[in-house]
Amino acid sequence: MQEKYHPQAIEAEAQEYWQRTAAFKAVETPGKPKYYCLSMFPYPSGKLHMGHVRNYTIGDVLSRYRRMQGYNVLQPMGWDAFGLPAENAAMQNNVPPAKWTHDNIAYMRKQLQSLGLAIDWSRELATCKPDYYRWNQWLFLRMLEKGLAYRTTGIVNWDPVDQTVLANEQVIDGCGWRTGAPVEKREIPMYYMRITAYADELLDALDTLPGWPDRVKTMQANWIGKSFGVDVTFPADTGSGMPQALKVFTTRADTLLGAMYVAVAAEHPVALHAAKSNPDLGEFIEKCKHGATMEAELATQEKEGMDTGLFVIHPLTGTKLPVWIANYVLMGYGEGAVMAVPAHDERDFEFARKYSLPIKPVIKPGHSDLETPLAQAYVEHGITFDSGDFSGLEFHAAVDAIAAALAQKGLGEKRVHYRLRDWGISRQRYWGCPIPLIYCDACGVVPVPDDQLPVALPEDLVPDGSGNPLARTPSFYECHCPCCGNPARRETDTMDTFVDSSWYYIRHACAGQDHAMVDARVDYWLPVDQYIGGIEHAILHLLYSRFWSKVMRDLGLVVFDEPFANLLTQGMVLNEIMFRKTETGRIVYFNPADVDVQTDEQGRRIGALLRTDGQPVEMGGIGTMSKSRNNGVDPQELVEQYGADTARLFMMFASPPEQTLEWADAGVEGAFRFLKRLWKQVYEHMQQGGAMDGSMPGDPGPELKTLRFQLHQTIVKVSDDLGRRHTFNTAIAAVMELMNTLGKLADSSPAARSLMQEAMEKIVLLLSPIVPHICHALWQELKPGTELLDQPWPQADSSALVQDEIELIVQVNGKLRGRIRIARDTKPAVIERLALESDQVRKFVGGNNVKKVVMVPGRLVNIVV
Repeated sequence: MQEKYHPQAIEAEAQEYWQRTAAFKAVETPGKPKYYCLSMFPYPSGKLHMGHVRNYTIGDVLSRYRRMQGYNVLQPMGWDAFGLPAENAAMQNNVPPAKWTHDNIAYMRKQLQSLGLAIDWSRELATCKPDYYRWNQWLFLRMLEKGLAYRTTGIVNWDPVDQTVLANEQVIDGCGWRTGAPVEKREIPMYYMRITAYADELLDALDTLPGWPDRVKTMQANWIGKSFGVDVTFPADTGSGMPQALKVFTTRADTLLGAMYVAVAAEHPVALHAAKSNPDLGEFIEKCKHGATMEAELATQEKEGMDTGLFVIHPLTGTKLPVWIANYVLMGYGEGAVMAVPAHDERDFEFARKYSLPIKPVIKPGHSDLETPLAQAYVEHGITFDSGDFSGLEFHAAVDAIAAALAQKGLGEKRVHYRLRDWGISRQRYWGCPIPLIYCDACGVVPVPDDQLPVALPEDLVPDGSGNPLARTPSFYECHCPCCGNPARRETDTMDTFVDSSWYYIRHACAGQDHAMVDARVDYWLPVDQYIGGIEHAILHLLYSRFWSKVMRDLGLVVFDEPFANLLTQGMVLNEIMFRKTETGRIVYFNPADVDVQTDEQGRRIGALLRTDGQPVEMGGIGTMSKSRNNGVDPQELVEQYGADTARLFMMFASPPEQTLEWADAGVEGAFRFLKRLWKQVYEHMQQGGAMDGSMPGDPGPELKTLRFQLHQTIVKVSDDLGRRHTFNTAIAAVMELMNTLGKLADSSPAARSLMQEAMEKIVLLLSPIVPHICHALWQELKPGTELLDQPWPQADSSALVQDEIELIVQVNGKLRGRIRIARDTKPAVIERLALESDQVRKFVGGNNVKKVVMVPGRLVNIVV
């Protein structure tokens, strides 16, 4: 055995062995328990970042651990390869997105393989390949047949210069990111998936997912947003020129008597009608078209509106209410109209104060009056007042009474409402899965026949930012109608990339199946036993995946209800932020590795200097690693300098997986030192005579028995930390503590060497899921002729966990003051006497009277004085 730890050579040898023996190829084995572990697949952006390393190491630790427990493990890898970043990179580099994407995949695959991940690479997939997205298209057509996919108009961000649709993140301060032109809201035909048909099941099934974090389930429930309320119709005041009645949905029907106006979205037909005779309204509507399109943005933007001059009739009082156009009302939500109750809604209150509209309170606290005039909206439930026949009612009674009165007039009824909206999948962009439809003048919209799938995306186009290049490529869009044979035109929109990621976990299970979307292997592997990814995917990706799998179930393609049995959301990787502000106010970021931090004599930070010019930079605290802040750490450099095992160990030891991880170079150095110490400890053991069988003699003596107790206690703890708690940091800490104890063992007797052999074998097994390369090499030294991958997870020896002696903590008035060792079967009276006689304890008791002695059996004695 070589004396020094050389990670590059050790890791190359281990990886070559795993590849040569196809060690991680997953084969369906009936009767053997399976474990499908999947980390969310990466976007092939070009290079791995530390968030990737953390994500995939977590999955690898769990996969290797379960394999050692006897499970048939599947851990695959794929690439979420379509999307806007590839188009942007193509424009910057003047290369087709396909080439950029495939080159990145090749490089990132090598990076992942250098980490020693136990991945079955034979099941690798990329969503940009026709053999994958063919089945996106196939299932879309099945959904179209079932009415689960449909075409209607939708509101989008439109860049009038580039003549293209922009994603929300491409709109910066209301302007297109590339042209700087003011962005408009436009209504265009789009395809939608009817996820709302599954709203109740998606909500109710959250209760069947005990392995999901409560936080994620709450986020999904809030996104689905099931609420109980009342549809209210406000009849048109035709005398004012109002062309139609307005229908609104409200969860606060108890406040109806406080409605002071009705607000509509800028795109509402009533708004457009009013603008025909009012140029100022037309200008305001145009302004609104450049505003926010998301609820979160609307919540923070300044509330603006204009009176249309039109009126509706209050359905219960008969009074006229003005109709306003307001920029905080979205056409895509509900009916595009809201009843405004300024006294009891913060948004309406702000709007009414701004435009001097009346504010009428109609709800007060249950046991007191409401202070008026209101300084802010009173939004709590309470008791109705100043509401005519409906005064004096609590919330539920008021809603019931008002809903009944509206129903009697034919102007309202109770209804269940969902915040969830159908999923718009049309994207007016190139690098995505083509929508398999054909437009024929004679036959209308015609699905592409199954035997003509996939509709292949041409891979040689280079976007220039001025719209979708597919719409300018006759070789793609010119075709013939499958029904009548006449010239026709293909759909040039592509699918939302969330479609690609909504079922890839299923395709991994049946990789290589060319004739069907799924096969029987899916029934063996699914659902995924452990899914791992960032909290930022808690809503859309997970919700769409759940919807997609339920659609596949109802089409008879799969038998499971939920795709992911257990979910782990890992925390972000953080690093320091270093920057300078230029004279123009622009912020320039510098990588922390290029900065020297200055400290005073007490070690406190007093400044930082950029190495290249020696000039000061500002320290911006700790933040998420990102390209934009230039505070990332290149995993490749880390692996080349210290080895993959060091990177894996640091990532697993620095913090629990669900929590954020603060990058620290000192922590990386510490991880490397530990691995060198592990290597040295095995080396020194082997130098004393080589491998032994690890069996202990009949009576090894108290010191060795205590050591063996700690060894098997560590096995119990690490097993629980990895398998149940997923706290890899505490598992590693327990092994480190054991190694510290073993390092102090001066005994070189045969019994001690047998114990050391057993301990080093168990330590290597315990650490092998975390640092597999070094453990592969050390196992060959400790147990020549056997393979680490064939070994089961170590089991604690119950006899070793029985101690003749135990150590008790002794407290005085609840504070630790000493320890005593006693025989396990010592009587309480003797324990009390020994505690009081302890030299460490006596000086804290002194001459004080002992009031009582409290004992926790097997753990502590607390002397109260």
